[in-house]
Amino acid sequence: MIPAPQVFAIVGPSGAGKDTLIAGAVMARPDLRLVRRVITRPTEAGGEDFDGVTTAEFALRQAQGDFALTWQAHGLSYGIPKDQVTSPGPVLFNGSRAALPLAAKVFPSLRVILVTAPDIVLAARLAARGRESAEDIRARLTRAAFEMPVGIAFQTVVNDASPAIGVARLLSALQPVSA
Repeated sequence: MIPAPQVFAIVGPSGAGKDTLIAGAVMARPDLRLVRRVITRPTEAGGEDFDGVTTAEFALRQAQGDFALTWQAHGLSYGIPKDQVTSPGPVLFNGSRAALPLAAKVFPSLRVILVTAPDIVLAARLAARGRESAEDIRARLTRAAFEMPVGIAFQTVVNDASPAIGVARLLSALQPVSA
């Protein structure tokens, strides 16, 4: 029997630097496996590494049982492929705070890490991406204050310094929990 992998959901507001920290952690620790999410947006949209699919293709894959976890956010569908979370070893995925209650049921070993930063840092990072208007950025900052779901234990990583410091903080949070 293959032991269940340790699954980490990395969550937080837009602009917190989740993808940057995840990439740095995976580079520093080759034992970490990053889930390549399936998202209903064109792959050319950029940002993180993901599989872009149409809404129809996503629905078909969901009906076929290809996903261990799915959720909706910002008008898009997101999926975690089953085949990426079945072998042993630590697995990371960039998740949604709203999907955590279901994720905790799907992945009994789930550990949640909230990556966050002060609003001024989030706003600067969002503006630097050049993908959102000032109004969109204000809306994202309002959503950044979203509370974590009740009953979900999590660790917080504040990403308000250099990427190297943020990665070191994430790596610390990924350490095994002492019994």
